[in-house]
Amino acid sequence: MRRLLIVVALLFAWAAPAHADDISASARGVVRIVTIAVVDDEVVGFGHGSGFAVAPNRVVTNAHVVDLASRYPDNVVIGVVPSEGDKSYQGKVIKIDQARDLALIEFTGVRLPPLTLFGGRISDGDSLVALGYPGNVDIATARSAADFIKPQSPVRSQGGFAGLRQLSGVSVLLHTASIARGNSGGPLLDRCGRVLGVNSAITHNDEGDSTFAFAIAGSELAAFLGEAKQPFATVDIPCTSVEEQMAQERSADEKARLAADEASRANAARAEAERDDAITQARNRAETARENYMAGAAVLLVLGALAVGGAGLLLSRERKREAIWVAAGGGVLMLGAAALFLSRPGFDEATVVPVPKAVAAGTTSTAAQGKLVCTLVPERSRVIVSPTDKVDLDIGEDGCINGRTQYAESGTHWQRILVPDQEANVSVLDFDPATATYTNTRYLLSSEQMKQARALRKGVPLKECSSDQAKRAELATQQQSIRTALPPVYNEKLVYRCSASDGTAATTPATK
Repeated sequence: MRRLLIVVALLFAWAAPAHADDISASARGVVRIVTIAVVDDEVVGFGHGSGFAVAPNRVVTNAHVVDLASRYPDNVVIGVVPSEGDKSYQGKVIKIDQARDLALIEFTGVRLPPLTLFGGRISDGDSLVALGYPGNVDIATARSAADFIKPQSPVRSQGGFAGLRQLSGVSVLLHTASIARGNSGGPLLDRCGRVLGVNSAITHNDEGDSTFAFAIAGSELAAFLGEAKQPFATVDIPCTSVEEQMAQERSADEKARLAADEASRANAARAEAERDDAITQARNRAETARENYMAGAAVLLVLGALAVGGAGLLLSRERKREAIWVAAGGGVLMLGAAALFLSRPGFDEATVVPVPKAVAAGTTSTAAQGKLVCTLVPERSRVIVSPTDKVDLDIGEDGCINGRTQYAESGTHWQRILVPDQEANVSVLDFDPATATYTNTRYLLSSEQMKQARALRKGVPLKECSSDQAKRAELATQQQSIRTALPPVYNEKLVYRCSASDGTAATTPATK
C-alpha cells in the first residue's frame, strides 16, 4: 500500500505544472565557460567560470576567465556549456576589456534566452541572488572531466547588497551572496531575475573576517556592451514579487467589487427615488383628473337639474312637447353627470413606471474597435524583462487582430496564446473590448516545458482570421489545452490601456 501511495504521489508531482520562478527563468540563460589549453594535441591546462546570455548566441563572462584564449586562440579552446540540453558548444572571443574584467563570447548551435539588465536604483540591504558554477561544488560532485562539459543547472546563492565601491577605477557592487572560484562571470541578480552586475572576485577570510564578493556594476556592463555594439535588454521598473502583484490584483478586484456594489446601491437608490417621484407625480395627476371629472359631473348635474326644472315650467304652461324634450335633455345631462362621476380615474402605485432619464452623449453601450494605441499601466503590471513600449493594435470584427491573427472568445474577451519557435516563453494575449484593456501574460519556461507547449500548439490549425464561429470555438478549446499545461503563476503581466490612434476614445458602437 505504501509503495502504491508513493507511485501515485510521483505521478501527481510529474503531472503538476512547475511553479513560475524568476530566478529559474534567468538560469536558462546562464552557462559554464570552459577553457582547454592544448599543445601538440595534449591537454596542458583547464579552467572554467560562468557566464550569461545577452543575446541568443552571445554570452558575457569575466575577462580573466578567457584571458588565455584571447592571447592564444590557436591553442586554447573555449567551451560554452548551457544549463539545459545535452550538448556544449565552441565559442570565440568577440570583445574583451581587461580593465573592466569583461569579455563577450560568441557561439553557434543553440539559442539561449537573453537576460535583462536592471537600470534602476539598488538600495542597501536589497536581496540579491548569484548564479553560477562554483568550483568547490564541482570538485565535490564531478566524477570525471566530462561532467564539466555536461549541461546542468547553475547553483544559486542569496545575499544582500552591501554598497557601491570603486576597484581600480571600475564601479563594483559589494554583496554578501556566497560565491567561489568558478562563479566568475556569472550574473548577480535582483529577486526578479534582472542582472545587476557580473560576479568577479571575493575577499579572503584568512583571519576569520567576513567574506564579501565583488560584481562588476551593471553600468560598467552596459558601457562595455555599448562599446562592443551589442544590443541588450534593460528595464528600470522596480521589482515586485508575483505574490505582491497578485495581492495588488486581489485588492484591485475587491475595490472594483466594492465600487460595483456601491454603484449598484446608488443606482437602486436613484431608481427608488425616481419611482417615488414618479408615484408622487402620478398621484397628483390622478387627483387633479379626479377633481376635474367630479367638477364636470357637478356641472352636468346642475345643468340637468335646471333642464328638468325648465321642463316643469314648460309643462305648467301647457307646452307639453317642449317640456318632454327639455326633460329628456336634462335626464341625459344627469345620466352623463353620473357616468362622468363614476368614471373618475383611480390610482394604483403598481402601475407606475418611471420614465428613463436621457442618457448623456458618449455613455451608450460601446466596444473598442479599430486602430488603437495601447500604453502600459505600470501600477497594474509586473515587468521583469520585457520592454514597455506602446503597442499598436488593429481590432477587427470577430476577434481579428491586426488583420492576420485570430483571437478566440473567452467570455466577453478575445484571447490568443502564442507559442513561438525561437523564444523560450509563452504569451497569453487578452483584449477586453468593453474597457479597451490589452493584457500580455508571459510565462518564461524551461526547454522541456517549451517542447510540450509547442507539441500542443500543433493541434491549433486556425492560423489566420476567420468569421466561422465554429472554428473560433475549436480554437478556444485547443488553446485551453495549452493553458492547462502552463504553470499556475505567471512571470510577467503587462497591462495596457488602449485609445484610438487619433487620440479620441477607443470606442465604436457595439451594435450596427
